[in-house]
Amino acid sequence: MGASSGVVVWLDGVVLPAEEARVGVLDHGFTVGDGVFETLAVRGGVPVSLTRHLARLARSAAALGLPEPEAAVVRSAVAELLGVVPSTGPHRLRITWTSGPGPLGSQRGDGPPTLLLALAPGGGTPDPVALATVPWVRNERSPLAGVKSTSYAENAVALAAAHAAGAGEAVLANTRGELCEGTGSNVLVAVGGRLLTPPLSSGCLAGVTREVLLDLGVVEEEVLAYDVLRTADEVLITSSTRDVLPAVRVDGREVAVGPLGRSAAAAYAARVAEEPDA
Repeated sequence: MGASSGVVVWLDGVVLPAEEARVGVLDHGFTVGDGVFETLAVRGGVPVSLTRHLARLARSAAALGLPEPEAAVVRSAVAELLGVVPSTGPHRLRITWTSGPGPLGSQRGDGPPTLLLALAPGGGTPDPVALATVPWVRNERSPLAGVKSTSYAENAVALAAAHAAGAGEAVLANTRGELCEGTGSNVLVAVGGRLLTPPLSSGCLAGVTREVLLDLGVVEEEVLAYDVLRTADEVLITSSTRDVLPAVRVDGREVAVGPLGRSAAAAYAARVAEEPDA
């Protein structure tokens, strides 16, 4: 099955081209961004770290007071969707879970939640990235802190500003002036021979790639000043579709691609090659 966009979706138990899929105009995921989602890589027909992504999807839903999606139903939908596309070539899989139909306001309705999966080709190895700092901050005390919410407008604004500055990702501080995260990534910095990443108390998302690196012991958590981006020996971003990606520039400062980042990238690649559901 194919479509002009190359994107296929699973909705209400049916796999169909994205152009034919329909979600109700009163769905709260559309009207107020009341939902959560996960995006993960699919390589060789196998979803990477699916178990970790489903666990985070459930945590995000619980944080918003939404019922948790049934993992077995989502896994079955993933299998159905992957069964209609070629297993060769990388793909991106997005799983979206919303509170379903609701009134034209913030109050939720009593309709069933909406589960939508979308699969798109792409997600190969990206080039090293340039990063930009931005004037906006993450609110580490927000009810959405650490939640992978569909309310993504703040990220869209920050990323657009980074693109306007010639960068591929924006990096944000939190309200305390600490390093937090990118718009769709976690941040790592090499300082004093150690590879460090902000703790979850910074307000950053508990990234799946970040979690694997912590489990491997190649990255440590530490509270970091936002200004560390101006002095760190290496700066990297991590995400489920970009793995461990070095930055070659932060604002106007050139940054070296160094040994700690290379070692972390190699360790992550080896772990995923050995066990895709790491």
